[in-house]
Amino acid sequence: MSVKHPIVAITGSSGAGTTSVTRTFQHIFRREGINAATIEGDSFHRYDRTAMKMAMAEAAKAGNHHFSHFGPEANLLAELESLFKRYGETGTGPVRKYLHNAEEAAPYQQEPGTFTPWADLPAGTDMLFYEGLHGAVVRDGINIAQHPNLLVGVVPIINLEWIQKLHRDKTARGYSTEAVVDTVLRRMPDYVNYIAPQFSETHINFQRVPTVDTSNPFIARDIPTLDESFVVIRFRNPRGIDFPYLLTMIHDSFMSRPNIIVVPGGKMELAMQLIFTPLILRLMEDRKQG
Repeated sequence: MSVKHPIVAITGSSGAGTTSVTRTFQHIFRREGINAATIEGDSFHRYDRTAMKMAMAEAAKAGNHHFSHFGPEANLLAELESLFKRYGETGTGPVRKYLHNAEEAAPYQQEPGTFTPWADLPAGTDMLFYEGLHGAVVRDGINIAQHPNLLVGVVPIINLEWIQKLHRDKTARGYSTEAVVDTVLRRMPDYVNYIAPQFSETHINFQRVPTVDTSNPFIARDIPTLDESFVVIRFRNPRGIDFPYLLTMIHDSFMSRPNIIVVPGGKMELAMQLIFTPLILRLMEDRKQG
């Protein structure tokens, strides 16, 4: 990891809620006047939307019914690690953008589901911010986790994650319940082998635990609200974390283990602000002194 060119990475699977955590970081960057270069994990997928459908069909013909964006074959993990390494050394590196929809694609005069051309990040940014599936992968000769200065895992309990994915994919993308379930089943081996192990590499994990019945996520009509949840926040190394201050500032929070604080779901953003702001400012101060 680099002091001069720090990297913050948010990692979590599809439907985990990484976008909400990203918004919190964006508020911090804006408030503190930090110029962060932001990249999405989708931009390091190997295939565009059309090519991915073809690759999945070819894999299925070959007997592989578990080919997914969660696994290494569908991603440019070596290129992602190379970007992290190069940014840490030079403050720049090659990136591209995945255009999810017509609104994102229009300024580039491209079709949705395609990538923009590769181009180097602009020089002079204060830090690199990554949000995606693979920010902490350590496997098969790849060690992405060694590069970020701050690694954050977003990992709701699995039934809640599935409920969130079902509602997002059905509402925003028009998928049927059956199609979403098929996706969950297809991705499961890669989830076990490539997504879940990352949460042992992260510096901080946020795990939302609902206090309502989610025993059958595939029939849930609503996503449990934040007020119907607790958030379990685990610090791999709690040194320097002011737990008495957090307990004072976040009402109804408590310690479940020496490195874990549990907060009401409705206080999750407040907890993130209180935890991340001093960590980001410390990175910026170390950068100035470095």
